[in-house]
Amino acid sequence: MAAAQFVVTLSCPDRPGIVAAVSGHLAAQGNNILEAQQFDDTDMGRFFMRIVFEALATDATLTGLQAAFTPIAERFDMQWQLRDRSERRRVLLLVSKFDHCLADVLYRWRTGELSMDIAGIVANHPRETYRHLDLDAIPFHYLPANRDHKAAQEALLWQVIEQSQCDLVVLARYMQVLSNELTTKLAGRCINIHHSFLPGFKGARPYHQAHRRGVKLIGATTHFVTAELDEGPIIEQDIERVTHHDTAEDMIRIGRDIERRVLARTLRHYLDDRILLNGSKTVVFAA
Repeated sequence: MAAAQFVVTLSCPDRPGIVAAVSGHLAAQGNNILEAQQFDDTDMGRFFMRIVFEALATDATLTGLQAAFTPIAERFDMQWQLRDRSERRRVLLLVSKFDHCLADVLYRWRTGELSMDIAGIVANHPRETYRHLDLDAIPFHYLPANRDHKAAQEALLWQVIEQSQCDLVVLARYMQVLSNELTTKLAGRCINIHHSFLPGFKGARPYHQAHRRGVKLIGATTHFVTAELDEGPIIEQDIERVTHHDTAEDMIRIGRDIERRVLARTLRHYLDDRILLNGSKTVVFAA
């Protein structure tokens, strides 16, 4: 039987001895390090690390490993997480009329590329809008958006989030602006795919904005959702070249492909504990 694998991620004020303390502790506990990545943010004076290890002791448990690591974390004032890699995250998907990102995520999930459990789908359009998709037994929540009843709709949305016990909320082209109250509740566990190369062309109709400016590159961006619209820490981006021949509609079509792959990469990063928050930025440890 293969040994259980665990991943620890951490950030803390930078100082000598962190790597030696962490790796030495894991070795002393009878663990074998499989992957190790680190980054020193010299501007911020912070240190970031991700380690994947296998527990060779047959009686090793997640709770025991976490308890043993706590003194190291306290010594270096760490923000940290230690997780069993076999544990599947629960992801709640929010979507509006455009469903290309939803369709792509469902496909990658069903083929096993995205190792997660879909806790549900929340849409502000009725289920019939997505009748060409196989939603199977995935819980579907129709919460119509109404400007005059935004607070009531968000209260229902928060109910769904809590009841679904999701680890991550993904705005898969969910074209509604979340309130400050809700974004605060979801801090660090809500990701948006923005159909533009941020920080340019924020807000609505970014491809039309880009077309009016005659850009030669368009892109898509994933970021953590914060109270400031499209200003959250950026996680992943990609681009495609366009020309003066391309209309705004052409850019939207090209952009759909970029959005799908950017969101998929982001989900893979998140599910494999490769994204660490760093103030207004992120540290993303590449596979």
